[in-house]
Parts: sequence; structure tokens; C-alpha cells
Amino acid sequence: MRVLIAPDCFGGTLTAPEAAVAIAAGWRSGAPDDELTLCPLADGGPGFVEVLRSALDGDLHHRTVAGPLGGPVDAVWLEHEGTAYIECAQACGLTLVPREERDALAANTIGVGELIAHALEHKVHTIVVGLGGSGSTDGGSGMLRALGAIPVGVDGDPLSPGGGPLIDTVRLVGQVDLGDVTLVAASDVENPLLGKDGAARVFGPQKGADDLAVRRLERSLTRWADLLAGIAGRDVRDEPGAGAAGGLGAALIALGATVESGAGVVRRLTGLDKALDQAQLVLTGEGSFDFQSLRGKLVTRVSGAAAERGTPCVVLAGQVSVGRRRAASAGVTHAYSVAEHVGSAEASLADPAGTLSDLAKHVSTQWRL
Repeated sequence: MRVLIAPDCFGGTLTAPEAAVAIAAGWRSGAPDDELTLCPLADGGPGFVEVLRSALDGDLHHRTVAGPLGGPVDAVWLEHEGTAYIECAQACGLTLVPREERDALAANTIGVGELIAHALEHKVHTIVVGLGGSGSTDGGSGMLRALGAIPVGVDGDPLSPGGGPLIDTVRLVGQVDLGDVTLVAASDVENPLLGKDGAARVFGPQKGADDLAVRRLERSLTRWADLLAGIAGRDVRDEPGAGAAGGLGAALIALGATVESGAGVVRRLTGLDKALDQAQLVLTGEGSFDFQSLRGKLVTRVSGAAAERGTPCVVLAGQVSVGRRRAASAGVTHAYSVAEHVGSAEASLADPAGTLSDLAKHVSTQWRL
């Protein structure tokens, strides 16, 4: 059987290439005669640059930038044929801050702006920013600050970085000049900036925000949306993807970025469609297959593409909370949980590659076309 292995990363435990290798190892031990094709993927979040680097013959640029709480972090971006591919998680990623140090009100996207500025220095004609996995909820204000547009308060002094202080924003001093560079926001979610499905209420708690902080961030982003409208010449708060990466999507849209599916960008550049055409079974996966997976994330992009071809698609995930009916509506034939297979989430995390590989071996014995 021809099996395509096309997973996303597994949270903070396995990169997409590592997950693909683990799945392949397990599958080979259970079905040694199958023909396996590995195509690790990303949807704009963590692993976006790494996956594209494995598929493109490009130049990797290293840069030390400000992390989500201001400390220096080492980041890379990929240049390929005049296009810069930037992964916001490398500069403002949630995994860059230990859980006990997370500060949802102060975390910012300054480092993302510094990466964009570095790409501009290399005279690229297009900048694609992968969104996802951020630890910030600053509406992209840090990015704008690094690019020359600084939020100030009523006294005219610059505000402290982060989403919390934005509630006191009066205006922006300076402006962003991208020249004739085309800007693309590669978003892994379709959430708006505000409201029950917005950046603060949906993603804030994951970044350390309690109820009080979530309410402050919502008010701050509401005020910030008014300023972004002045930059864009229209209201961007309700546009799909505006809430991605803590509202970084909204700031990119205000600067003129078009929003594309991060999974779609990777799908096109990695040749996924050709691999799908040849597969008899598709395996994809991620750390948690949940309701967010159904909102345009990678696994459902893959399963939808497989369904278009009449090819069964199996999800292998750390944890599964999507029911069979909803999974089937997204083109998923079956979803298997590593945690359920080995008995607990703790056991699965003790050896992420080993337990994923063991699950793949188990599943391989059940799938014979």
C-alpha cells in the first residue's frame, strides 16, 4: 500500500519532521511491505520555516531578536527566490517563555517586526509571515513599534510593550514604510480580533491570562482596532485571521497583507498535492485533535484534500476530543489518540516519539486496502 505521512508538529514535543519519522518507523515495523512517503507539514505556526526549508532550496538567515518578554532569542527566516518566510513563533512563541513566567499583558511581537526589518534589508519582494503558536496578545503593536509606528499615551510618551498598555493608546507616532513589498499573513486560524471567538477570549488563557487579564486585553484590543482602522482605511477587526497570533494578523492586514491559509502555502510549496494523488492512505496528525483543528488547521486541510480524491485519511494525535461525526465531516476516516493507546497523557509525553511510533505500528495492522 502507498502511504503518505503528512503530520504537523506535536505541540512542544515533536517537530513535524520528527513526527513523520516516528510514524514511519512504527508503520514499517507493522507493515514492512508498504511504500511510505514522508511529507512533514506546518500551518503557519511552529515549524513553518523548518518544513519549508526541507522542501525549498533557500537561504537560512539567523538573527537575534527580542523575545516575547524582551529578552534576546535566536531566530531564523528563510529566503527563497526573493520571498522571505518568517515564523512568528520564533520571536514571540509561547514555548519561549516558561509557564511560571508567562505574562499575557506584557508579551509582545517586537521580535517579529525585527525579523521583517531584517528581511527588508535583504531587498526581498515578498514577505510571508506564518502565524500561530504565539505567546503574545498585543494586536501586533510590537511589530509596528519595531517597524517605526510607536503607540503613545495621552502624555505623548511611548507606552510599555504588550497588549495590556494598549488600553491607554491615544495615537501612533511614526509610520511603517514597506515600499513595494508584498505582505502575506499565513494564518492557521480564522478567528476575528474581538469577541467570543477573538484573540483575547479564545487564546488568552493559554498564554497565562486569567479572567481579569482577558477582560483587559479585550478592551485594549478594542481600542487598538480603532487605530488599526486608521492605518488600513477600513475596519479590520472582523476579518478572518485578524485574531491569529494574538491579533498580529490584524496588524498585518492593516499594513495591506493578504491572508492565506498557512497550510495552503505549505501544501503548495511542498508538493503535497502530487503526493496525495499517488497515495492510497493518508496519515496526518498533531498534538491535540480538537475543535480548533476544525477551524482551518492543517490536519483538516490534509483530510479535506484526501477526501476530494476519495482517499481515506487517518489522524494520529496526542489527544483526540473531536467526535467521529464531526471528524468525518472534515474528511477524517478515523482518529487515534496516543494518550488513549498508552493509557494516559503523562505516559505519552514521557516518550513522545516512542509512543507515537507504537501507535502507528498498532494502526498499521488495522489498515489493509
